[in-house]
Amino acid sequence: MTLPDFSTTQQWLENYPILAEVGFIALCLIAGFIGNRILLRMMRASHLSRLQGLQNFMKDSGTWVLTFVLLVFPNYYYEKSHAGSFPLTTIAQSLVAIAIIVRYALTHIKAKGFALAIIYTLIPLIVLNTFDLLAPVISALDSYATNLGNLHISLYDVLRVGYFGLLLFWLGKESNKFGKQKIRQQEQLDISTREIIAKLFEVAVYVVIFLILLNILGINLTTLAVLGGAIGVGIGFGLQSIASNFISGLIILLDRSLAIGDYIELEDGRAGMIRELNLRAITLETFDGKDIVVPNDVFFSQTFTNWTHKNAKQRYAIDYEVAYSTDLDRLFPLIKELLAAHPKVLAGEAYNFEEQPDVEIAGFGDNGIQLHLEFWMEAIDDGEHRVGGDLLYSIWQMMKREGFEFPFPQREVRILNEGFRKLP
Repeated sequence: MTLPDFSTTQQWLENYPILAEVGFIALCLIAGFIGNRILLRMMRASHLSRLQGLQNFMKDSGTWVLTFVLLVFPNYYYEKSHAGSFPLTTIAQSLVAIAIIVRYALTHIKAKGFALAIIYTLIPLIVLNTFDLLAPVISALDSYATNLGNLHISLYDVLRVGYFGLLLFWLGKESNKFGKQKIRQQEQLDISTREIIAKLFEVAVYVVIFLILLNILGINLTTLAVLGGAIGVGIGFGLQSIASNFISGLIILLDRSLAIGDYIELEDGRAGMIRELNLRAITLETFDGKDIVVPNDVFFSQTFTNWTHKNAKQRYAIDYEVAYSTDLDRLFPLIKELLAAHPKVLAGEAYNFEEQPDVEIAGFGDNGIQLHLEFWMEAIDDGEHRVGGDLLYSIWQMMKREGFEFPFPQREVRILNEGFRKLP
């Protein structure tokens, strides 16, 4: 068996390097296209829903990604072994990288402003690196520098920290939103526990981002001890309110004294449903569409009423008067029947005697008999669960229909001196 003459092939590659690179790039494109189709078929055959996002990405950019990988590795190893690189291959891999960045930024990043910022910053860096101009540019930017004590800050450091800071905070914001959404979807945990984990996750994300930025800036993390002391002094003087609200928020979340959906009435009479629990403040939503933002430390320094935390059942009362001539033995059963007929009023054998609708005499007034009506319901008597107004209207209809009378103000005048004589 005769072996092929590899020396002839090597000589041909050396004599026609441009044609060889063009052929290699074309082979990488074909291999990337075929490999992407094979991977997509394998993913669809697996029927795994968690791969849907990866399938969409591979469908959009898979061919370019595989082509980039096939271009980079041979070029990298050739550069290491021969102290050089293939020029056309280097340009091709840069163009493929630009295509991947543009396609991903415009397709998968919802914030279009941030997507354009990524495109306009990464593409120039790739172009400069392709033509070996990135290192001279960095050196030129690094020459504009100043010293702040032991800290050396250059224009390059400022631009680098600013760019990576924006990138990290955007990633932190998106990660925080995604993580909190996933945490709040865990139905096996109660609402308070989910809020605690979500807030701690938020704090952890931004702490990690802050530490990464310090590392990028070149600050030794051991100096954070001095920074922590300075922050402690600041808290002692000017940040007492912020620290108090933060600690109060953690305690509220941990002891579960408040939860989203609780109806809170403050000491000054303001009331609303808890819509948001934050580490700084709690947002109460009123039934007339307003938001009341209450600092967390208010719930430790003032008394408040939580109407629905442990038990959603609430007792309400209606007071009104009837004339003294009213037949109460006939009126009371009608009132109880009227209260029990309302769909939101608790009534029936499923409830205790104390929770049944009731009516009683509250007193005898100047003009009529004062009645006190009581009923229970599993909601706050306002908004979509407003019941008191409906019952008052039904009582008026019933009184009018059955012939009962509401009393009017009455005065009795007596003449004490019977021998009063007329004036001439």
